[in-house]
Amino acid sequence: MSQIEVSTKELFINVKDLSFKSDQLVVDLMRYLTEALPQLQITRNAMELEVIAPFKLSKRVVKLRLKKYLHKKGVSGEFRPIAMNELNKDGYVIKEKKNLELAYY
Repeated sequence: MSQIEVSTKELFINVKDLSFKSDQLVVDLMRYLTEALPQLQITRNAMELEVIAPFKLSKRVVKLRLKKYLHKKGVSGEFRPIAMNELNKDGYVIKEKKNLELAYY
């Protein structure tokens, strides 16, 4: 293994739900993450962002930036980042919040 492979890790951000609302939100998210965390390398593969980050960078930092971006764009009431639940992939899924409507009689 070379030094580059050891010192970086790969995260994935699934932006499928966000892309259905507006593809511009995904483009803005990529721009925001590169400005907020300049050490990240981000590439887009269809409905997924592939993020190469320094090994010492915490996943929590990325999640906080995702939440901050959603709040800044005014869609934090509709979307939230959730940890990805797949064995071979590490990262987050930006999911649409489920709205529960209760009817009182």
